[in-house]
Amino acid sequence: MPAPTDEVPEPAARGGRRRLRSTAVTLALGSVLFTVGALGLAPRQTPAPTVASGPDAPRAKDATEALRTRVRRLPADPGGWSSLGMAYVQQARSTADAATYDRARTALRKSLALQPAGNSAAETGMGALESARHHFAEALTWARRATTDNPYSAPAQGVLADALTQLGRYEESYAAVQRMTDLRPDSSALARASYSWELRGDTVRARELMNRSLQAAGTPADKAFALTHLATLALETGDPRAALRLAGAGLAALPGDAALLEARARARTALGDTRQAVTDFTAAVAAAPLPQYLLGLGDLQRSLGHRAEAEEQYGVLRAQERLRRASGGVPDADAVLFEADHGSPETAVAMGRAALRQRPFIAVHDAYAWALHRAGRDSEAVGQADLALALGTVSAPFRYHRALINQALGRTGAARTDLRRALATDPHFHPVDAPRARTELSRIETVR
Repeated sequence: MPAPTDEVPEPAARGGRRRLRSTAVTLALGSVLFTVGALGLAPRQTPAPTVASGPDAPRAKDATEALRTRVRRLPADPGGWSSLGMAYVQQARSTADAATYDRARTALRKSLALQPAGNSAAETGMGALESARHHFAEALTWARRATTDNPYSAPAQGVLADALTQLGRYEESYAAVQRMTDLRPDSSALARASYSWELRGDTVRARELMNRSLQAAGTPADKAFALTHLATLALETGDPRAALRLAGAGLAALPGDAALLEARARARTALGDTRQAVTDFTAAVAAAPLPQYLLGLGDLQRSLGHRAEAEEQYGVLRAQERLRRASGGVPDADAVLFEADHGSPETAVAMGRAALRQRPFIAVHDAYAWALHRAGRDSEAVGQADLALALGTVSAPFRYHRALINQALGRTGAARTDLRRALATDPHFHPVDAPRARTELSRIETVR
Protein backbone atom coordinates (compact mmCIF):
# COMPACT_ATOMS: atom_id res chain seq x y z
CA MET A 1 0.00 0.00 0.00
CA PRO A 2 1.23 3.53 -0.69
CA ALA A 3 1.89 5.96 2.07
CA PRO A 4 -1.08 8.02 3.26
CA THR A 5 0.10 11.03 1.24
CA ASP A 6 -0.58 9.02 -1.93
CA GLU A 7 -4.22 8.47 -1.13
CA VAL A 8 -7.00 10.01 -3.16
CA PRO A 9 -9.72 11.44 -0.92
CA GLU A 10 -13.28 10.22 -0.94
CA PRO A 11 -15.61 12.05 -3.34
CA ALA A 12 -16.47 15.49 -2.06
CA ALA A 13 -19.65 17.48 -2.30
CA ARG A 14 -19.65 19.15 -5.71
CA GLY A 15 -19.69 22.70 -4.45
CA GLY A 16 -17.17 22.37 -1.69
CA ARG A 17 -13.69 22.77 -3.09
CA ARG A 18 -11.32 24.74 -5.20
CA ARG A 19 -9.43 24.65 -8.53
CA LEU A 20 -8.04 22.99 -11.59
CA ARG A 21 -5.40 23.55 -14.20
CA SER A 22 -5.95 23.86 -18.01
CA THR A 23 -4.12 20.82 -18.97
CA ALA A 24 -5.51 17.76 -19.82
CA VAL A 25 -5.36 14.71 -17.95
CA THR A 26 -2.17 12.68 -17.98
CA LEU A 27 -2.31 9.33 -19.73
CA ALA A 28 0.57 7.50 -18.11
CA LEU A 29 1.31 4.14 -19.67
CA GLY A 30 4.30 2.52 -18.02
CA SER A 31 7.10 5.02 -18.40
CA VAL A 32 5.38 6.83 -21.29
CA LEU A 33 3.16 9.80 -20.42
CA PHE A 34 0.32 11.10 -22.53
CA THR A 35 -2.15 13.91 -22.00
CA VAL A 36 -5.82 13.98 -22.86
CA GLY A 37 -6.99 17.11 -24.34
CA ALA A 38 -7.05 20.07 -23.88
CA LEU A 39 -7.56 22.68 -23.30
CA GLY A 40 -8.11 21.90 -21.40
CA LEU A 41 -8.09 23.11 -17.99
CA ALA A 42 -7.51 26.76 -17.54
CA PRO A 43 -6.97 28.32 -20.77
CA ARG A 44 -5.07 25.54 -22.38
CA GLN A 45 -4.00 21.97 -22.04
CA THR A 46 -0.50 20.92 -21.13
CA PRO A 47 0.80 18.20 -23.43
CA ALA A 48 3.04 15.46 -22.18
CA PRO A 49 6.77 15.64 -22.78
CA THR A 50 7.45 16.00 -26.46
CA VAL A 51 9.85 13.12 -26.92
CA ALA A 52 9.66 13.45 -30.70
CA SER A 53 10.83 17.05 -30.84
CA GLY A 54 14.04 18.87 -30.02
CA PRO A 55 17.39 17.18 -29.43
CA ASP A 56 15.73 14.05 -28.02
CA ALA A 57 13.92 13.37 -31.30
CA PRO A 58 16.58 10.94 -32.61
CA ARG A 59 16.28 8.86 -29.45
CA ALA A 60 12.48 8.60 -29.80
CA LYS A 61 12.77 7.79 -33.50
CA ASP A 62 15.38 5.15 -32.78
CA ALA A 63 13.08 3.53 -30.21
CA THR A 64 10.19 3.48 -32.67
CA GLU A 65 12.40 2.10 -35.42
CA ALA A 66 13.58 -0.64 -33.07
CA LEU A 67 9.94 -1.62 -32.45
CA ARG A 68 9.25 -1.60 -36.19
CA THR A 69 12.24 -3.89 -36.69
CA ARG A 70 10.89 -6.16 -33.98
CA VAL A 71 7.48 -6.60 -35.60
CA ARG A 72 9.10 -7.23 -38.99
CA ARG A 73 11.18 -9.95 -37.39
CA LEU A 74 8.34 -11.32 -35.22
CA PRO A 75 5.14 -10.42 -37.10
CA ALA A 76 3.02 -12.79 -35.00
CA ASP A 77 3.98 -11.21 -31.67
CA PRO A 78 1.00 -9.28 -30.26
CA GLY A 79 3.18 -7.63 -27.62
CA GLY A 80 5.45 -6.15 -30.25
CA TRP A 81 2.53 -4.65 -32.14
CA SER A 82 0.97 -3.20 -28.98
CA SER A 83 4.28 -1.61 -27.97
CA LEU A 84 4.66 -0.11 -31.44
CA GLY A 85 1.11 1.23 -31.28
CA MET A 86 1.83 2.88 -27.93
CA ALA A 87 4.96 4.49 -29.33
CA TYR A 88 2.94 5.90 -32.23
CA VAL A 89 0.32 7.31 -29.85
CA GLN A 90 3.05 9.17 -28.00
CA GLN A 91 4.51 10.50 -31.23
CA ALA A 92 1.11 11.69 -32.40
CA ARG A 93 0.41 13.50 -29.14
CA SER A 94 3.78 15.21 -29.43
CA THR A 95 3.59 16.22 -33.06
CA ALA A 96 -0.19 16.63 -33.67
CA ASP A 97 0.23 14.35 -36.70
CA ALA A 98 -3.04 12.65 -37.68
CA ALA A 99 -1.22 10.12 -39.87
CA THR A 100 0.69 8.87 -36.84
CA TYR A 101 -2.60 8.27 -35.04
CA ASP A 102 -3.62 6.10 -37.98
CA ARG A 103 -0.38 4.13 -37.70
CA ALA A 104 -1.04 3.68 -33.98
CA ARG A 105 -4.51 2.34 -34.65
CA THR A 106 -3.20 -0.06 -37.31
CA ALA A 107 -0.53 -1.46 -34.98
CA LEU A 108 -2.91 -1.86 -32.04
CA ARG A 109 -5.56 -3.48 -34.21
CA LYS A 110 -2.92 -5.91 -35.49
CA SER A 111 -2.08 -6.83 -31.91
CA LEU A 112 -5.75 -7.42 -31.13
CA ALA A 113 -6.19 -9.53 -34.27
CA LEU A 114 -3.30 -11.74 -33.17
CA GLN A 115 -4.63 -11.95 -29.58
CA PRO A 116 -8.32 -11.04 -29.44
CA ALA A 117 -8.86 -12.12 -25.83
CA GLY A 118 -6.97 -11.04 -22.75
CA ASN A 119 -4.83 -8.51 -24.60
CA SER A 120 -4.91 -5.78 -21.95
CA ALA A 121 -1.81 -4.03 -23.31
CA ALA A 122 -3.41 -3.38 -26.70
CA GLU A 123 -6.75 -2.53 -25.05
CA THR A 124 -4.97 0.00 -22.84
CA GLY A 125 -3.28 1.41 -25.92
CA MET A 126 -6.61 1.74 -27.71
CA GLY A 127 -7.99 3.59 -24.70
CA ALA A 128 -5.06 5.97 -24.77
CA LEU A 129 -5.47 6.47 -28.51
CA GLU A 130 -9.18 7.25 -28.25
CA SER A 131 -8.57 9.65 -25.38
CA ALA A 132 -5.88 11.43 -27.36
CA ARG A 133 -8.39 11.82 -30.19
CA HIS A 134 -10.99 13.15 -27.69
CA HIS A 135 -13.25 10.10 -28.13
CA PHE A 136 -13.71 9.65 -24.41
CA ALA A 137 -16.71 7.32 -24.41
CA GLU A 138 -14.78 4.93 -26.66
CA ALA A 139 -11.72 5.35 -24.44
CA LEU A 140 -13.81 4.35 -21.43
CA THR A 141 -15.03 1.21 -23.23
CA TRP A 142 -11.46 0.13 -24.01
CA ALA A 143 -10.28 0.96 -20.49
CA ARG A 144 -13.09 -1.14 -19.02
CA ARG A 145 -12.02 -4.06 -21.19
CA ALA A 146 -8.39 -3.64 -20.17
CA THR A 147 -9.13 -3.47 -16.45
CA THR A 148 -11.45 -6.48 -16.70
CA ASP A 149 -8.82 -8.55 -18.50
CA ASN A 150 -6.09 -7.42 -16.12
CA PRO A 151 -7.34 -5.88 -12.87
CA TYR A 152 -3.73 -5.57 -11.69
CA SER A 153 -2.57 -3.32 -14.54
CA ALA A 154 -1.72 0.13 -13.19
CA PRO A 155 -1.53 1.71 -16.69
CA ALA A 156 -5.03 0.43 -17.49
CA GLN A 157 -6.36 1.99 -14.30
CA GLY A 158 -4.70 5.24 -15.33
CA VAL A 159 -6.39 5.29 -18.73
CA LEU A 160 -9.69 4.46 -17.02
CA ALA A 161 -9.22 7.40 -14.63
CA ASP A 162 -8.44 9.76 -17.49
CA ALA A 163 -11.52 8.82 -19.48
CA LEU A 164 -13.76 9.12 -16.43
CA THR A 165 -12.36 12.56 -15.62
CA GLN A 166 -12.99 13.92 -19.09
CA LEU A 167 -16.51 12.50 -19.04
CA GLY A 168 -17.23 14.43 -15.86
CA ARG A 169 -17.40 11.33 -13.66
CA TYR A 170 -14.99 12.74 -11.12
CA GLU A 171 -15.71 10.58 -8.09
CA GLU A 172 -15.22 7.41 -10.12
CA SER A 173 -11.99 8.78 -11.53
CA TYR A 174 -10.65 9.42 -8.03
CA ALA A 175 -11.27 5.79 -7.16
CA ALA A 176 -9.44 4.62 -10.29
CA VAL A 177 -6.47 6.83 -9.40
CA GLN A 178 -6.40 5.31 -5.94
CA ARG A 179 -6.39 1.79 -7.42
CA MET A 180 -3.53 2.77 -9.72
CA THR A 181 -1.56 4.18 -6.80
CA ASP A 182 -2.21 1.07 -4.72
CA LEU A 183 -0.96 -1.14 -7.53
CA ARG A 184 2.18 0.85 -8.39
CA PRO A 185 2.98 4.16 -6.66
CA ASP A 186 5.43 5.26 -9.34
CA SER A 187 5.95 8.63 -11.01
CA SER A 188 2.87 8.24 -13.19
CA ALA A 189 0.58 7.28 -10.34
CA LEU A 190 1.88 10.09 -8.12
CA ALA A 191 1.28 12.58 -10.94
CA ARG A 192 -2.34 11.45 -11.16
CA ALA A 193 -2.75 11.60 -7.40
CA SER A 194 -1.43 15.17 -7.57
CA TYR A 195 -3.96 16.01 -10.24
CA SER A 196 -6.84 14.50 -8.28
CA TRP A 197 -6.05 16.79 -5.35
CA GLU A 198 -5.74 19.74 -7.69
CA LEU A 199 -9.19 19.01 -9.08
CA ARG A 200 -10.45 19.68 -5.59
CA GLY A 201 -8.34 22.78 -5.19
CA ASP A 202 -5.71 21.59 -2.75
CA THR A 203 -2.71 23.02 -4.58
CA VAL A 204 -0.41 22.48 -1.60
CA ARG A 205 -1.12 18.77 -1.63
CA ALA A 206 -0.95 18.70 -5.42
CA ARG A 207 2.48 20.32 -5.38
CA GLU A 208 3.72 17.91 -2.70
CA LEU A 209 2.67 14.87 -4.73
CA MET A 210 4.03 16.25 -8.00
CA ASN A 211 7.36 16.82 -6.28
CA ARG A 212 7.27 13.17 -5.25
CA SER A 213 6.50 12.26 -8.85
CA LEU A 214 9.56 14.25 -9.88
CA GLN A 215 11.72 12.41 -7.35
CA ALA A 216 10.44 9.06 -8.65
CA ALA A 217 10.97 10.00 -12.32
CA GLY A 218 13.08 7.39 -14.09
CA THR A 219 13.58 9.08 -17.47
CA PRO A 220 14.24 12.61 -18.72
CA ALA A 221 10.72 12.63 -20.18
CA ASP A 222 9.17 11.73 -16.82
CA LYS A 223 11.25 14.40 -15.10
CA ALA A 224 10.30 17.01 -17.68
CA PHE A 225 6.63 16.11 -17.35
CA ALA A 226 6.65 16.60 -13.59
CA LEU A 227 8.54 19.89 -13.91
CA THR A 228 6.03 21.10 -16.52
CA HIS A 229 3.17 20.59 -14.12
CA LEU A 230 5.06 22.07 -11.18
CA ALA A 231 5.76 25.14 -13.32
CA THR A 232 2.09 25.32 -14.28
CA LEU A 233 1.03 25.10 -10.63
CA ALA A 234 3.42 27.94 -9.82
CA LEU A 235 2.07 30.05 -12.69
CA GLU A 236 -1.53 29.52 -11.78
CA THR A 237 -0.95 30.41 -8.15
CA GLY A 238 0.81 33.66 -9.03
CA ASP A 239 4.49 32.70 -8.77
CA PRO A 240 6.02 33.22 -12.23
CA ARG A 241 9.60 33.32 -10.91
CA ALA A 242 9.28 29.80 -9.54
CA ALA A 243 7.64 28.76 -12.80
CA LEU A 244 10.56 30.18 -14.78
CA ARG A 245 13.05 28.26 -12.67
CA LEU A 246 11.11 24.99 -12.90
CA ALA A 247 10.57 25.26 -16.65
CA GLY A 248 14.28 25.95 -17.11
CA ALA A 249 15.16 22.86 -15.11
CA GLY A 250 12.79 20.82 -17.25
CA LEU A 251 14.30 22.11 -20.47
CA ALA A 252 17.72 21.13 -19.18
CA ALA A 253 16.41 17.58 -18.83
CA LEU A 254 14.48 17.55 -22.12
CA PRO A 255 15.60 20.38 -24.44
CA GLY A 256 13.07 21.54 -26.99
CA ASP A 257 10.03 20.18 -25.15
CA ALA A 258 6.99 22.12 -26.35
CA ALA A 259 5.05 22.03 -23.07
CA LEU A 260 8.03 23.34 -21.11
CA LEU A 261 8.65 26.04 -23.69
CA GLU A 262 5.03 27.14 -23.31
CA ALA A 263 5.36 27.21 -19.52
CA ARG A 264 8.52 29.30 -19.77
CA ALA A 265 6.84 31.61 -22.28
CA ARG A 266 3.96 32.21 -19.90
CA ALA A 267 6.34 32.83 -16.99
CA ARG A 268 8.34 35.32 -19.07
CA THR A 269 5.14 37.06 -20.13
CA ALA A 270 4.11 37.48 -16.51
CA LEU A 271 7.54 38.87 -15.67
CA GLY A 272 7.43 41.35 -18.55
CA ASP A 273 10.05 39.67 -20.72
CA THR A 274 7.77 39.55 -23.74
CA ARG A 275 10.54 39.35 -26.35
CA GLN A 276 11.84 36.07 -24.93
CA ALA A 277 8.26 34.92 -24.36
CA VAL A 278 7.55 35.30 -28.08
CA THR A 279 10.72 33.31 -28.83
CA ASP A 280 9.64 30.47 -26.54
CA PHE A 281 6.08 30.38 -27.86
CA THR A 282 7.40 30.35 -31.42
CA ALA A 283 9.66 27.40 -30.60
CA ALA A 284 6.76 25.54 -28.98
CA VAL A 285 4.62 26.03 -32.09
CA ALA A 286 7.47 24.82 -34.28
CA ALA A 287 7.85 21.69 -32.15
CA ALA A 288 4.12 20.93 -31.97
CA PRO A 289 1.55 23.22 -33.66
CA LEU A 290 -1.14 22.49 -31.11
CA PRO A 291 -4.05 24.93 -30.65
CA GLN A 292 -3.05 26.04 -27.16
CA TYR A 293 0.40 27.14 -28.36
CA LEU A 294 -0.94 28.90 -31.43
CA LEU A 295 -3.58 30.69 -29.38
CA GLY A 296 -1.05 31.57 -26.67
CA LEU A 297 1.35 33.09 -29.19
CA GLY A 298 -1.43 34.88 -31.04
CA ASP A 299 -2.86 36.41 -27.89
CA LEU A 300 0.57 37.52 -26.70
CA GLN A 301 1.27 39.21 -30.05
CA ARG A 302 -2.16 40.82 -29.89
CA SER A 303 -1.45 42.20 -26.42
CA LEU A 304 1.76 43.73 -27.79
CA GLY A 305 -0.12 45.42 -30.63
CA HIS A 306 1.42 43.14 -33.27
CA ARG A 307 -1.77 42.56 -35.22
CA ALA A 308 -0.25 40.98 -38.31
CA GLU A 309 1.78 38.51 -36.25
CA ALA A 310 -1.29 37.66 -34.16
CA GLU A 311 -3.40 37.12 -37.26
CA GLU A 312 -0.77 34.76 -38.63
CA GLN A 313 -1.31 32.43 -35.66
CA TYR A 314 -5.07 32.89 -35.74
CA GLY A 315 -5.04 31.98 -39.42
CA VAL A 316 -3.42 28.65 -38.64
CA LEU A 317 -6.05 28.03 -35.99
CA ARG A 318 -8.82 28.75 -38.49
CA ALA A 319 -7.24 26.31 -40.95
CA GLN A 320 -7.06 23.65 -38.26
CA GLU A 321 -10.71 24.22 -37.44
CA ARG A 322 -11.69 23.79 -41.10
CA LEU A 323 -9.83 20.49 -41.19
CA ARG A 324 -11.55 19.38 -38.00
CA ARG A 325 -14.98 20.14 -39.39
CA ALA A 326 -14.19 18.36 -42.65
CA SER A 327 -13.12 15.25 -40.77
CA GLY A 328 -16.09 15.32 -38.38
CA GLY A 329 -13.89 15.77 -35.32
CA VAL A 330 -15.09 17.07 -31.98
CA PRO A 331 -14.13 20.68 -31.12
CA ASP A 332 -12.07 21.23 -28.02
CA ALA A 333 -12.36 24.02 -25.47
CA ASP A 334 -9.64 26.14 -27.06
CA ALA A 335 -11.41 26.04 -30.43
CA VAL A 336 -14.68 27.14 -28.83
CA LEU A 337 -13.02 30.02 -27.00
CA PHE A 338 -11.19 31.12 -30.13
CA GLU A 339 -14.35 31.07 -32.24
CA ALA A 340 -16.22 33.03 -29.57
CA ASP A 341 -13.58 35.78 -29.48
CA HIS A 342 -12.36 35.85 -33.07
CA GLY A 343 -15.15 34.39 -35.17
CA SER A 344 -18.89 33.87 -34.87
CA PRO A 345 -20.25 33.62 -31.30
CA GLU A 346 -23.28 31.69 -32.56
CA THR A 347 -20.97 29.19 -34.27
CA ALA A 348 -19.03 28.97 -31.02
CA VAL A 349 -22.27 28.16 -29.18
CA ALA A 350 -22.96 25.29 -31.57
CA MET A 351 -19.39 24.06 -31.18
CA GLY A 352 -19.61 24.25 -27.40
CA ARG A 353 -22.86 22.32 -27.38
CA ALA A 354 -21.31 19.60 -29.55
CA ALA A 355 -18.18 19.46 -27.42
CA LEU A 356 -20.22 19.15 -24.23
CA ARG A 357 -22.12 16.16 -25.58
CA GLN A 358 -18.84 14.31 -26.07
CA ARG A 359 -16.92 15.70 -23.11
CA PRO A 360 -18.92 17.07 -20.16
CA PHE A 361 -15.75 18.32 -18.50
CA ILE A 362 -15.41 21.57 -16.54
CA ALA A 363 -13.18 23.25 -19.13
CA VAL A 364 -15.83 22.62 -21.78
CA HIS A 365 -18.54 24.05 -19.50
CA ASP A 366 -16.38 27.17 -19.17
CA ALA A 367 -15.83 27.49 -22.93
CA TYR A 368 -19.54 26.96 -23.62
CA ALA A 369 -20.41 29.58 -21.00
CA TRP A 370 -18.13 32.09 -22.67
CA ALA A 371 -19.58 31.35 -26.11
CA LEU A 372 -23.09 31.91 -24.76
CA HIS A 373 -21.98 35.17 -23.16
CA ARG A 374 -20.42 36.41 -26.39
CA ALA A 375 -23.66 35.53 -28.16
CA GLY A 376 -25.62 37.64 -25.66
CA ARG A 377 -27.23 34.66 -23.92
CA ASP A 378 -26.06 35.40 -20.40
CA SER A 379 -29.00 33.85 -18.57
CA GLU A 380 -27.97 30.51 -20.09
CA ALA A 381 -24.26 31.21 -19.74
CA VAL A 382 -24.25 31.66 -15.98
CA GLY A 383 -25.44 28.12 -15.35
CA GLN A 384 -22.61 26.74 -17.46
CA ALA A 385 -20.11 29.02 -15.70
CA ASP A 386 -21.33 27.68 -12.36
CA LEU A 387 -20.81 24.12 -13.60
CA ALA A 388 -17.27 25.01 -14.62
CA LEU A 389 -16.59 25.93 -11.01
CA ALA A 390 -18.73 23.20 -9.47
CA LEU A 391 -15.70 21.32 -8.13
CA GLY A 392 -14.63 24.51 -6.40
CA THR A 393 -11.80 25.20 -8.84
CA VAL A 394 -9.60 28.23 -8.32
CA SER A 395 -9.03 28.91 -12.02
CA ALA A 396 -8.47 32.59 -12.78
CA PRO A 397 -9.83 32.31 -16.37
CA PHE A 398 -12.98 30.54 -15.17
CA ARG A 399 -13.52 33.22 -12.53
CA TYR A 400 -12.95 35.98 -15.08
CA HIS A 401 -15.47 34.50 -17.49
CA ARG A 402 -18.13 34.12 -14.81
CA ALA A 403 -17.45 37.65 -13.56
CA LEU A 404 -18.22 39.19 -16.93
CA ILE A 405 -21.32 37.03 -17.32
CA ASN A 406 -22.59 38.15 -13.92
CA GLN A 407 -21.75 41.76 -14.73
CA ALA A 408 -23.82 41.49 -17.91
CA LEU A 409 -26.71 40.20 -15.80
CA GLY A 410 -26.42 43.16 -13.42
CA ARG A 411 -24.99 41.06 -10.58
CA THR A 412 -22.23 43.51 -9.73
CA GLY A 413 -21.41 42.03 -6.33
CA ALA A 414 -20.87 38.57 -7.74
CA ALA A 415 -18.80 40.01 -10.59
CA ARG A 416 -16.61 41.95 -8.17
CA THR A 417 -15.99 38.84 -6.05
CA ASP A 418 -14.97 36.73 -9.03
CA LEU A 419 -12.71 39.42 -10.46
CA ARG A 420 -10.96 39.84 -7.12
CA ARG A 421 -10.44 36.12 -6.79
CA ALA A 422 -9.20 35.75 -10.36
CA LEU A 423 -6.58 38.45 -9.93
CA ALA A 424 -5.60 37.22 -6.45
CA THR A 425 -5.10 33.71 -7.83
CA ASP A 426 -3.01 34.74 -10.83
CA PRO A 427 -2.67 38.45 -11.69
CA HIS A 428 -1.10 37.53 -15.07
CA PHE A 429 -3.46 34.76 -16.14
CA HIS A 430 -3.83 36.07 -19.71
CA PRO A 431 -2.01 38.84 -21.61
CA VAL A 432 -5.28 40.38 -22.82
CA ASP A 433 -7.90 39.30 -20.28
CA ALA A 434 -5.93 40.01 -17.09
CA PRO A 435 -5.58 43.75 -17.89
CA ARG A 436 -9.27 43.80 -18.79
CA ALA A 437 -10.10 42.18 -15.47
CA ARG A 438 -8.15 44.88 -13.61
CA THR A 439 -9.89 47.62 -15.61
CA GLU A 440 -13.33 46.18 -15.00
CA LEU A 441 -12.69 45.69 -11.28
CA SER A 442 -11.44 49.27 -10.99
CA ARG A 443 -14.56 50.52 -12.76
CA ILE A 444 -16.83 48.53 -10.42
CA GLU A 445 -14.96 49.75 -7.36
CA THR A 446 -15.10 53.36 -8.55
CA VAL A 447 -18.83 53.21 -9.20
CA ARG A 448 -19.40 51.53 -5.89
